Amino acid sequence: MNFGVPRETGRQERRVGLTPWAVQQLVLDGHGVVVERDAGKAARFSDHEYQQAGATVVYNREEAFKRADLVCGVGLVPPAELDLLRPGSVLCGFQHLVVAPKATVERLQELEMTVIGYELVQDARGRRIILTAFGEMAGDMAVFTAAHYLQNEERGRGILLSHVPGIAPPTVLILGAGTVGRSAARRALALGAHVVMLDQDLRKLRSVNEELGPQIETQLATSDRLARFTAIADVVIGAILIPGARSPLLITEEMVRAMRAGSVIVDVSIDQGGCVETSRPTTLQDPVFVVHDVVHYCVPNMTANVARTASRALADVVVSLLRSLAANGVERALRDDPGLAAGVYLYRGKLVNEKLARALGAQPASLVGLLWGGGTRP
Repeated sequence: MNFGVPRETGRQERRVGLTPWAVQQLVLDGHGVVVERDAGKAARFSDHEYQQAGATVVYNREEAFKRADLVCGVGLVPPAELDLLRPGSVLCGFQHLVVAPKATVERLQELEMTVIGYELVQDARGRRIILTAFGEMAGDMAVFTAAHYLQNEERGRGILLSHVPGIAPPTVLILGAGTVGRSAARRALALGAHVVMLDQDLRKLRSVNEELGPQIETQLATSDRLARFTAIADVVIGAILIPGARSPLLITEEMVRAMRAGSVIVDVSIDQGGCVETSRPTTLQDPVFVVHDVVHYCVPNMTANVARTASRALADVVVSLLRSLAANGVERALRDDPGLAAGVYLYRGKLVNEKLARALGAQPASLVGLLWGGGTRP
């Protein structure tokens, strides 16, 4: 199989789909890898390192797509570049198609693409193994980011996000008890902040208390509690995830209006549409805006600001999946691995993800049926 690694071009994306180490693993298996010139430059991986790993570095962007049976990306291919894709090939990356333009999905269907979203891929225990690695990083970064924007020079309240003797600790409100929320809670507690976590799943909240102890305050999420805690929070971290679906809007504009002037919202859920009514996607180049005197940080690809670490973390977890796809062929790999199959949005142009189909008002095809020829296993 031939793999393509294009340079990412969307939203100041600095991560790269494969590291030189991952390329070497595929080459040692006998596969070909084509890497666009400077694809890893922003993550501090040189073209020479890719060549030493056995890749072919190409100077024409189209070659990284057209010569590939499988394109290893990070984010979704921008609409203007969809026609660079080779019809019938495979596209892997963080796709988030439920919030992508409808025209993008339709074009991918016309090209008969098989699209695998890293955000949906699972392991044998049902854990979203790729998303977990990035969620842990994003949770840590959310706290560090909030600490930065609380400073006066960044239009914040002028608060240090840590405990100072004789001064009440700042309050950090975390929405969601998943990977991002837990990681953010650990980091905020370590700084000495007063941390409140809201979620609708009591089992998750109980697990958080067992892990982090009684110093974290956990409560079931209700509209009254959301309003009460946002009003006293110095930081709100949105960490809501419904895999494959748009994030629910939990924080209304009225709640934002009632927040303290100079407080900070870090909406990590923005890659799935955001969980705050006043949120809108921003970029690493222009990451924040202010609404009702509240600083909003809403960068969908926030881990692109730690591109080398993020690229290595991605490669570590996806290389085994890519080796399976290459060794067994796409059809057999998806048959043999239900967790990998869970990441498929489109299979040869057919829409197979139920949540995406629902968002588009369409009827999904059965991936099992497509893989097994009408659903009958041999």
